[in-house]
Amino acid sequence: MNENLTTDRETFVTHLECSITGERYEADQLHGLSRAGRPLLVRYDLDAVRSTISRDTIEARPTDLWRWRELLPVRQTSNIVSLGEIETPLVPIPKSGGPNVLVKDEGRLPTGSFKARGLVMAVAMAKELGVKKIAMPTNGNAGAALAAYATRCGIETIVLCPDDTPEINVREIAMQGARVWRVNGLIDDCGAIVGKGAAEGRWFDFSTLKEPYRIEGKKTMGLELAAQFGWKLPDAIFYPTGGGTGLIGMWKAFDELEQLGWIGSERPKMFAVQASGCAPIVRAFEAGEEHAERWEDASTVAAGIRVPKAVGDFLILRAVRESGGQAMAVGDPAILKAVETAAKQDGLLLCPEGGATLAAYTHALNTGLVDEDDRVVLFNCATGLKYPMPEAPQALDRTQAIDFDAL
Repeated sequence: MNENLTTDRETFVTHLECSITGERYEADQLHGLSRAGRPLLVRYDLDAVRSTISRDTIEARPTDLWRWRELLPVRQTSNIVSLGEIETPLVPIPKSGGPNVLVKDEGRLPTGSFKARGLVMAVAMAKELGVKKIAMPTNGNAGAALAAYATRCGIETIVLCPDDTPEINVREIAMQGARVWRVNGLIDDCGAIVGKGAAEGRWFDFSTLKEPYRIEGKKTMGLELAAQFGWKLPDAIFYPTGGGTGLIGMWKAFDELEQLGWIGSERPKMFAVQASGCAPIVRAFEAGEEHAERWEDASTVAAGIRVPKAVGDFLILRAVRESGGQAMAVGDPAILKAVETAAKQDGLLLCPEGGATLAAYTHALNTGLVDEDDRVVLFNCATGLKYPMPEAPQALDRTQAIDFDAL
Protein backbone atom coordinates (compact mmCIF):
# COMPACT_ATOMS: atom_id res chain seq x y z
CA MET A 1 0.00 0.00 0.00
CA ASN A 2 1.14 3.52 -0.69
CA GLU A 3 3.03 4.63 2.43
CA ASN A 4 2.30 8.30 1.72
CA LEU A 5 -1.30 7.92 2.87
CA THR A 6 -2.12 9.88 5.99
CA THR A 7 -4.06 8.57 8.97
CA ASP A 8 -7.06 10.88 8.49
CA ARG A 9 -7.54 10.84 4.75
CA GLU A 10 -9.37 13.60 2.92
CA THR A 11 -12.27 12.27 0.90
CA PHE A 12 -14.59 14.12 -1.42
CA VAL A 13 -17.68 11.88 -1.37
CA THR A 14 -20.85 13.98 -1.21
CA HIS A 15 -23.64 11.42 -1.54
CA LEU A 16 -24.86 8.28 -3.29
CA GLU A 17 -27.31 8.36 -6.17
CA CYS A 18 -29.76 5.87 -7.64
CA SER A 19 -28.50 4.96 -11.11
CA ILE A 20 -31.97 4.96 -12.63
CA THR A 21 -33.98 7.62 -10.74
CA GLY A 22 -31.26 9.99 -9.52
CA GLU A 23 -32.60 9.86 -5.95
CA ARG A 24 -29.94 10.92 -3.44
CA TYR A 25 -28.82 8.80 -0.48
CA GLU A 26 -26.67 9.81 2.48
CA ALA A 27 -22.99 8.88 2.41
CA ASP A 28 -21.41 7.13 5.42
CA GLN A 29 -24.41 4.85 5.85
CA LEU A 30 -24.77 1.20 4.90
CA HIS A 31 -26.74 0.81 1.65
CA GLY A 32 -27.64 -2.00 -0.71
CA LEU A 33 -29.73 -1.30 -3.79
CA SER A 34 -31.78 1.86 -4.11
CA ARG A 35 -35.49 1.93 -3.36
CA ALA A 36 -36.01 1.37 -7.08
CA GLY A 37 -34.00 -1.86 -6.83
CA ARG A 38 -31.07 -0.49 -8.85
CA PRO A 39 -27.38 0.10 -8.13
CA LEU A 40 -26.26 3.16 -6.20
CA LEU A 41 -23.44 5.29 -7.60
CA VAL A 42 -20.96 7.21 -5.44
CA ARG A 43 -20.73 10.92 -6.22
CA TYR A 44 -17.84 13.27 -5.44
CA ASP A 45 -17.24 17.00 -5.16
CA LEU A 46 -15.10 17.09 -8.29
CA ASP A 47 -14.64 20.87 -8.13
CA ALA A 48 -12.97 20.39 -4.76
CA VAL A 49 -10.86 17.54 -6.11
CA ARG A 50 -9.73 19.70 -9.02
CA SER A 51 -8.69 22.51 -6.69
CA THR A 52 -6.82 20.10 -4.42
CA ILE A 53 -4.79 17.88 -6.75
CA SER A 54 -3.57 17.82 -10.34
CA ARG A 55 -2.55 15.23 -12.88
CA ASP A 56 1.07 16.00 -11.98
CA THR A 57 0.34 15.09 -8.36
CA ILE A 58 -1.12 11.77 -9.45
CA GLU A 59 1.83 11.03 -11.73
CA ALA A 60 4.30 11.69 -8.93
CA ARG A 61 2.74 9.06 -6.66
CA PRO A 62 3.60 5.35 -6.55
CA THR A 63 1.58 3.56 -9.23
CA ASP A 64 -0.74 1.51 -7.04
CA LEU A 65 -4.52 1.53 -6.79
CA TRP A 66 -4.46 3.93 -3.83
CA ARG A 67 -2.74 6.70 -5.78
CA TRP A 68 -6.31 7.64 -6.82
CA ARG A 69 -7.42 8.13 -3.21
CA GLU A 70 -9.24 11.46 -3.77
CA LEU A 71 -11.53 9.65 -6.20
CA LEU A 72 -12.15 6.71 -3.86
CA PRO A 73 -14.68 6.46 -1.02
CA VAL A 74 -12.72 5.20 2.03
CA ARG A 75 -12.51 8.02 4.57
CA GLN A 76 -10.09 6.61 7.16
CA THR A 77 -6.72 5.14 6.15
CA SER A 78 -7.03 2.74 9.07
CA ASN A 79 -9.96 1.11 7.26
CA ILE A 80 -7.99 0.42 4.08
CA VAL A 81 -7.30 -3.27 3.59
CA SER A 82 -4.62 -4.12 1.07
CA LEU A 83 -2.66 -7.03 -0.35
CA GLY A 84 -0.58 -4.88 -2.70
CA GLU A 85 -2.87 -3.72 -5.53
CA ILE A 86 -0.51 -2.70 -8.33
CA GLU A 87 -1.17 -0.81 -11.54
CA THR A 88 -1.44 -3.66 -14.03
CA PRO A 89 0.74 -3.60 -17.16
CA LEU A 90 -0.27 -3.20 -20.79
CA VAL A 91 1.26 -6.16 -22.61
CA PRO A 92 1.64 -6.08 -26.43
CA ILE A 93 0.51 -9.15 -28.37
CA PRO A 94 1.77 -8.24 -31.87
CA LYS A 95 1.47 -11.73 -33.36
CA SER A 96 -1.88 -12.92 -32.05
CA GLY A 97 -3.46 -9.45 -31.87
CA GLY A 98 -1.62 -6.86 -33.94
CA PRO A 99 0.84 -3.98 -33.64
CA ASN A 100 -1.61 -1.70 -31.82
CA VAL A 101 -3.23 -4.27 -29.52
CA LEU A 102 -2.42 -4.26 -25.81
CA VAL A 103 -3.64 -6.61 -23.10
CA LYS A 104 -4.27 -5.11 -19.69
CA ASP A 105 -3.20 -8.11 -17.66
CA GLU A 106 -5.29 -8.09 -14.52
CA GLY A 107 -3.95 -11.48 -13.49
CA ARG A 108 -1.04 -9.66 -11.82
CA LEU A 109 -3.34 -8.41 -9.02
CA PRO A 110 -3.74 -10.08 -5.60
CA THR A 111 -5.73 -13.34 -5.81
CA GLY A 112 -4.89 -13.40 -9.51
CA SER A 113 -7.83 -11.47 -10.98
CA PHE A 114 -9.42 -8.07 -11.47
CA LYS A 115 -11.99 -9.00 -8.83
CA ALA A 116 -9.38 -7.79 -6.34
CA ARG A 117 -10.05 -4.18 -7.43
CA GLY A 118 -13.74 -4.24 -6.64
CA LEU A 119 -13.56 -6.36 -3.53
CA VAL A 120 -10.71 -4.46 -1.88
CA MET A 121 -12.84 -1.31 -2.05
CA ALA A 122 -16.09 -3.00 -1.05
CA VAL A 123 -14.49 -4.78 1.90
CA ALA A 124 -12.72 -1.61 3.07
CA MET A 125 -16.05 0.21 3.05
CA ALA A 126 -17.75 -2.70 4.81
CA LYS A 127 -15.10 -2.41 7.52
CA GLU A 128 -15.60 1.35 7.70
CA LEU A 129 -19.37 0.98 8.00
CA GLY A 130 -19.24 -1.75 10.65
CA VAL A 131 -20.25 -4.84 8.67
CA LYS A 132 -19.44 -8.05 10.56
CA LYS A 133 -20.70 -10.78 8.24
CA ILE A 134 -20.85 -10.95 4.43
CA ALA A 135 -22.31 -13.43 1.96
CA MET A 136 -21.82 -13.44 -1.79
CA PRO A 137 -22.48 -15.60 -4.87
CA THR A 138 -19.54 -16.18 -7.20
CA ASN A 139 -18.36 -18.00 -10.29
CA GLY A 140 -14.95 -18.25 -8.64
CA ASN A 141 -12.56 -15.32 -8.75
CA ALA A 142 -14.75 -12.82 -6.91
CA GLY A 143 -15.19 -15.28 -4.07
CA ALA A 144 -11.44 -15.71 -3.80
CA ALA A 145 -10.89 -11.95 -3.62
CA LEU A 146 -13.66 -11.49 -1.05
CA ALA A 147 -12.28 -14.30 1.11
CA ALA A 148 -8.76 -12.86 1.07
CA TYR A 149 -9.68 -9.27 1.92
CA ALA A 150 -12.43 -10.09 4.41
CA THR A 151 -10.17 -12.53 6.25
CA ARG A 152 -7.43 -9.93 6.37
CA CYS A 153 -9.65 -7.48 8.26
CA GLY A 154 -11.62 -10.00 10.32
CA ILE A 155 -15.02 -10.01 8.59
CA GLU A 156 -16.85 -13.36 8.57
CA THR A 157 -17.61 -14.52 5.02
CA ILE A 158 -19.87 -17.07 3.37
CA VAL A 159 -19.52 -17.77 -0.36
CA LEU A 160 -21.94 -19.72 -2.56
CA CYS A 161 -20.86 -20.93 -5.99
CA PRO A 162 -22.34 -23.05 -8.78
CA ASP A 163 -21.41 -26.71 -8.36
CA ASP A 164 -19.33 -26.69 -11.56
CA THR A 165 -17.16 -23.78 -10.43
CA PRO A 166 -13.50 -24.59 -11.20
CA GLU A 167 -12.06 -26.66 -8.36
CA ILE A 168 -9.08 -24.39 -7.86
CA ASN A 169 -11.41 -21.44 -7.19
CA VAL A 170 -13.43 -23.36 -4.62
CA ARG A 171 -10.29 -24.49 -2.83
CA GLU A 172 -8.67 -21.04 -2.78
CA ILE A 173 -11.85 -19.52 -1.36
CA ALA A 174 -11.80 -22.08 1.45
CA MET A 175 -8.04 -21.78 1.95
CA GLN A 176 -8.35 -18.02 2.40
CA GLY A 177 -10.81 -18.28 5.24
CA ALA A 178 -14.34 -18.19 3.85
CA ARG A 179 -17.00 -20.85 4.30
CA VAL A 180 -17.72 -21.95 0.74
CA TRP A 181 -20.71 -23.97 -0.44
CA ARG A 182 -21.44 -25.49 -3.85
CA VAL A 183 -24.98 -24.99 -5.13
CA ASN A 184 -26.76 -27.04 -7.80
CA GLY A 185 -27.55 -24.05 -9.98
CA LEU A 186 -26.11 -20.96 -11.65
CA ILE A 187 -24.78 -17.78 -10.07
CA ASP A 188 -28.16 -16.08 -9.93
CA ASP A 189 -29.53 -19.14 -8.11
CA CYS A 190 -26.73 -18.68 -5.59
CA GLY A 191 -27.60 -14.99 -5.44
CA ALA A 192 -31.22 -15.79 -4.61
CA ILE A 193 -30.08 -17.73 -1.54
CA VAL A 194 -27.78 -14.90 -0.49
CA GLY A 195 -30.61 -12.41 -0.93
CA LYS A 196 -33.00 -14.48 1.19
CA GLY A 197 -30.46 -14.68 4.00
CA ALA A 198 -29.82 -10.95 3.81
CA ALA A 199 -33.56 -10.26 4.01
CA GLU A 200 -33.63 -12.32 7.21
CA GLY A 201 -30.80 -10.25 8.66
CA ARG A 202 -28.24 -13.05 8.64
CA TRP A 203 -25.57 -11.17 6.67
CA PHE A 204 -24.91 -8.28 4.31
CA ASP A 205 -25.44 -9.07 0.61
CA PHE A 206 -22.24 -8.52 -1.42
CA SER A 207 -23.69 -9.60 -4.78
CA THR A 208 -22.44 -7.73 -7.86
CA LEU A 209 -23.73 -4.12 -7.84
CA LYS A 210 -25.95 -4.79 -4.81
CA GLU A 211 -23.56 -2.66 -2.77
CA PRO A 212 -22.18 0.65 -4.11
CA TYR A 213 -18.43 0.30 -3.76
CA ARG A 214 -17.27 -2.48 -6.04
CA ILE A 215 -17.81 -0.07 -8.94
CA GLU A 216 -15.44 2.39 -7.27
CA GLY A 217 -12.70 -0.21 -7.09
CA LYS A 218 -13.26 -1.39 -10.64
CA LYS A 219 -13.26 2.16 -12.02
CA THR A 220 -9.53 2.31 -11.24
CA MET A 221 -9.04 0.31 -14.44
CA GLY A 222 -10.26 3.33 -16.36
CA LEU A 223 -8.23 5.75 -14.27
CA GLU A 224 -5.10 3.68 -14.90
CA LEU A 225 -5.72 3.51 -18.63
CA ALA A 226 -5.97 7.29 -18.83
CA ALA A 227 -2.63 7.71 -17.07
CA GLN A 228 -0.95 4.89 -19.00
CA PHE A 229 -2.04 6.39 -22.33
CA GLY A 230 -0.79 9.88 -21.45
CA TRP A 231 -4.29 11.21 -20.64
CA LYS A 232 -5.67 10.34 -24.09
CA LEU A 233 -7.82 7.22 -24.06
CA PRO A 234 -7.47 4.25 -26.42
CA ASP A 235 -9.73 3.92 -29.45
CA ALA A 236 -11.47 0.74 -28.32
CA ILE A 237 -11.78 -1.42 -25.22
CA PHE A 238 -12.88 -5.06 -25.30
CA TYR A 239 -14.18 -6.10 -21.91
CA PRO A 240 -15.43 -9.56 -20.80
CA THR A 241 -18.90 -8.84 -19.50
CA GLY A 242 -20.86 -10.82 -16.95
CA GLY A 243 -22.16 -8.49 -14.25
CA GLY A 244 -20.38 -5.67 -16.08
CA THR A 245 -19.10 -3.83 -13.00
CA GLY A 246 -15.78 -2.99 -14.63
CA LEU A 247 -17.29 -1.64 -17.83
CA ILE A 248 -19.70 0.50 -15.82
CA GLY A 249 -16.88 1.61 -13.55
CA MET A 250 -14.57 2.61 -16.41
CA TRP A 251 -17.34 4.63 -18.04
CA LYS A 252 -17.89 6.43 -14.73
CA ALA A 253 -14.13 7.03 -14.39
CA PHE A 254 -13.91 8.62 -17.83
CA ASP A 255 -16.76 10.99 -16.98
CA GLU A 256 -15.12 12.00 -13.70
CA LEU A 257 -11.75 12.55 -15.40
CA GLU A 258 -13.36 14.79 -18.02
CA GLN A 259 -15.10 16.84 -15.31
CA LEU A 260 -11.71 17.28 -13.67
CA GLY A 261 -10.31 18.52 -16.96
CA TRP A 262 -7.72 15.74 -17.08
CA ILE A 263 -9.02 14.21 -20.34
CA GLY A 264 -11.12 15.46 -23.23
CA SER A 265 -14.55 14.35 -24.39
CA GLU A 266 -13.27 11.55 -26.65
CA ARG A 267 -14.23 8.06 -25.53
CA PRO A 268 -13.17 4.57 -26.57
CA LYS A 269 -15.65 2.35 -28.31
CA MET A 270 -16.71 -0.02 -25.55
CA PHE A 271 -17.18 -3.64 -26.62
CA ALA A 272 -19.08 -5.77 -24.10
CA VAL A 273 -17.89 -9.31 -24.82
CA GLN A 274 -20.02 -12.28 -23.87
CA ALA A 275 -20.04 -15.99 -24.66
CA SER A 276 -22.59 -17.21 -27.18
CA GLY A 277 -23.83 -19.69 -24.57
CA CYS A 278 -24.71 -16.83 -22.20
CA ALA A 279 -25.30 -13.54 -24.00
CA PRO A 280 -28.21 -11.62 -22.43
CA ILE A 281 -26.54 -8.23 -22.96
CA VAL A 282 -25.86 -9.00 -26.63
CA ARG A 283 -29.45 -10.04 -27.20
CA ALA A 284 -30.77 -6.86 -25.54
CA PHE A 285 -28.30 -4.70 -27.47
CA GLU A 286 -29.33 -6.19 -30.80
CA ALA A 287 -33.02 -5.81 -29.93
CA GLY A 288 -32.60 -2.19 -28.92
CA GLU A 289 -33.75 -2.90 -25.37
CA GLU A 290 -32.58 -1.10 -22.23
CA HIS A 291 -32.86 -4.16 -19.99
CA ALA A 292 -31.82 -7.76 -20.63
CA GLU A 293 -34.02 -10.76 -19.98
CA ARG A 294 -32.54 -13.72 -18.14
CA TRP A 295 -30.58 -16.12 -20.35
CA GLU A 296 -31.87 -19.65 -19.81
CA ASP A 297 -29.60 -22.72 -19.73
CA ALA A 298 -26.44 -20.62 -19.67
CA SER A 299 -23.30 -22.55 -20.55
CA THR A 300 -19.75 -21.56 -21.48
CA VAL A 301 -16.16 -22.51 -20.78
CA ALA A 302 -15.63 -18.89 -19.65
CA ALA A 303 -17.27 -19.24 -16.23
CA GLY A 304 -16.56 -15.64 -15.24
CA ILE A 305 -18.98 -14.30 -17.86
CA ARG A 306 -21.66 -16.92 -17.28
CA VAL A 307 -24.07 -14.47 -15.69
CA PRO A 308 -27.65 -15.08 -16.89
CA LYS A 309 -28.98 -11.73 -15.66
CA ALA A 310 -27.14 -8.58 -14.55
CA VAL A 311 -28.73 -6.05 -12.20
CA GLY A 312 -26.77 -3.28 -13.94
CA ASP A 313 -27.79 -4.34 -17.45
CA PHE A 314 -29.07 -0.88 -18.42
CA LEU A 315 -25.82 0.77 -17.33
CA ILE A 316 -23.79 -1.63 -19.48
CA LEU A 317 -26.03 -1.07 -22.48
CA ARG A 318 -26.00 2.72 -22.09
CA ALA A 319 -22.20 2.82 -21.97
CA VAL A 320 -21.84 0.59 -25.02
CA ARG A 321 -24.33 2.62 -27.05
CA GLU A 322 -23.06 6.04 -25.99
CA SER A 323 -19.52 5.00 -26.92
CA GLY A 324 -20.46 3.79 -30.40
CA GLY A 325 -19.34 0.31 -29.41
CA GLN A 326 -21.13 -2.98 -29.54
CA ALA A 327 -22.12 -6.01 -27.48
CA MET A 328 -20.59 -9.10 -29.06
CA ALA A 329 -20.84 -12.85 -28.44
CA VAL A 330 -18.16 -15.40 -29.28
CA GLY A 331 -18.38 -19.18 -29.13
CA ASP A 332 -16.38 -21.47 -26.89
CA PRO A 333 -14.28 -22.87 -29.78
CA ALA A 334 -13.19 -19.33 -30.71
CA ILE A 335 -12.44 -18.56 -27.05
CA LEU A 336 -10.23 -21.62 -26.62
CA LYS A 337 -8.51 -21.00 -29.95
CA ALA A 338 -7.69 -17.43 -28.92
CA VAL A 339 -6.21 -18.60 -25.60
CA GLU A 340 -4.01 -21.10 -27.46
CA THR A 341 -2.97 -18.56 -30.11
CA ALA A 342 -1.93 -15.89 -27.59
CA ALA A 343 0.03 -18.43 -25.57
CA LYS A 344 1.83 -20.06 -28.49
CA GLN A 345 2.45 -16.93 -30.55
CA ASP A 346 3.01 -14.24 -27.91
CA GLY A 347 3.75 -16.21 -24.74
CA LEU A 348 0.87 -14.63 -22.81
CA LEU A 349 -1.40 -17.08 -21.01
CA LEU A 350 -4.93 -15.67 -21.05
CA CYS A 351 -7.86 -16.87 -18.99
CA PRO A 352 -10.90 -17.99 -21.02
CA GLU A 353 -12.62 -14.64 -20.45
CA GLY A 354 -9.49 -12.87 -21.73
CA GLY A 355 -9.50 -15.23 -24.69
CA ALA A 356 -13.06 -14.10 -25.40
CA THR A 357 -11.86 -10.51 -25.81
CA LEU A 358 -9.16 -11.54 -28.29
CA ALA A 359 -11.68 -13.61 -30.25
CA ALA A 360 -14.09 -10.67 -30.26
CA TYR A 361 -11.39 -8.26 -31.39
CA THR A 362 -10.45 -10.56 -34.28
CA HIS A 363 -14.10 -10.67 -35.35
CA ALA A 364 -14.49 -6.91 -35.00
CA LEU A 365 -11.37 -6.35 -37.10
CA ASN A 366 -12.56 -8.74 -39.80
CA THR A 367 -15.98 -7.08 -39.97
CA GLY A 368 -14.73 -3.50 -39.99
CA LEU A 369 -15.89 -2.50 -36.52
CA VAL A 370 -12.31 -1.52 -35.69
CA ASP A 371 -9.25 -0.78 -37.84
CA GLU A 372 -5.71 -2.12 -37.58
CA ASP A 373 -4.53 1.40 -36.79
CA ASP A 374 -6.85 1.71 -33.78
CA ARG A 375 -5.22 1.61 -30.37
CA VAL A 376 -7.03 -1.26 -28.70
CA VAL A 377 -7.03 -2.62 -25.15
CA LEU A 378 -8.18 -6.15 -24.36
CA PHE A 379 -8.85 -7.08 -20.75
CA ASN A 380 -7.40 -10.33 -19.45
CA CYS A 381 -9.32 -10.52 -16.22
CA ALA A 382 -7.40 -13.31 -14.47
CA THR A 383 -4.23 -15.32 -14.64
CA GLY A 384 -4.50 -18.22 -17.03
CA LEU A 385 -2.73 -20.39 -14.46
CA LYS A 386 -6.05 -20.94 -12.68
CA TYR A 387 -7.62 -22.76 -15.61
CA PRO A 388 -7.28 -26.24 -17.15
CA MET A 389 -4.64 -26.65 -19.87
CA PRO A 390 -4.10 -29.38 -22.47
CA GLU A 391 -2.03 -32.34 -21.37
CA ALA A 392 1.66 -32.49 -22.30
CA PRO A 393 2.29 -36.26 -22.34
CA GLN A 394 5.71 -36.40 -23.99
CA ALA A 395 8.36 -38.16 -21.91
CA LEU A 396 11.95 -39.30 -22.29
CA ASP A 397 13.48 -42.47 -20.87
CA ARG A 398 17.00 -41.48 -19.87
CA THR A 399 18.08 -45.14 -19.85
CA GLN A 400 17.36 -45.46 -23.57
CA ALA A 401 19.11 -43.95 -26.55
CA ILE A 402 17.83 -40.40 -27.09
CA ASP A 403 16.63 -39.48 -30.57
CA PHE A 404 17.68 -35.83 -30.53
CA ASP A 405 16.25 -35.25 -34.00
CA ALA A 406 12.80 -36.00 -32.59
CA LEU A 407 13.06 -33.42 -29.82
